[in-house]
Amino acid sequence: MDDRIRCAWATHTDQEAHYHDTEWGRPQRDETTLFEFLVLEGAQAGLSWRTILNKRDGYRAVFDDYDIARIAQYSDADLEARVQDARIVRNRLKVWGVRKNAQAYLRLRDEVGGLAPYLWNRVDNTPGVGGWTDMQQVPATTPLSDAISKDMKKRGFTFVGSTIIYAYLQATGVVNDHLAHCWCAAR
Repeated sequence: MDDRIRCAWATHTDQEAHYHDTEWGRPQRDETTLFEFLVLEGAQAGLSWRTILNKRDGYRAVFDDYDIARIAQYSDADLEARVQDARIVRNRLKVWGVRKNAQAYLRLRDEVGGLAPYLWNRVDNTPGVGGWTDMQQVPATTPLSDAISKDMKKRGFTFVGSTIIYAYLQATGVVNDHLAHCWCAAR
């Protein structure tokens, strides 16, 4: 790890620093990547982000590189096999939720064009900027995450509580919550 000043959560491992420096908070509009982040944020619920980063390649392999149409067609037996795979978090509800979210995604895509227009239209295509100076200032939820969470639940998504959605918005750059002193804040 180098001497650059980063957000406090990204200072423990090289893997965290790399993720922070190259992905977290950068505006994302690629549909497959947006779906991947939705899966990973849901998987992270109750766990450390470091655990999810360590299993990220496993998620890509186990879930067919996030081929959303394919995931939506998984059988119950396909999901049960994935629950047994140690490369991912083996929580049955979370694994089965990936298929449910793929199915909900396909409906969303047919209705509004996908996650990118769904998310970015809510912020007029401009990332919100927290401007926080301390991690204690960063909220766990916001009115935006509350509204998106409520709407996504109505659309059939799962593992999309407001806290998960706010973390998702941060990860995908819809909200830029790099701390003001972080070298990534101005990007």
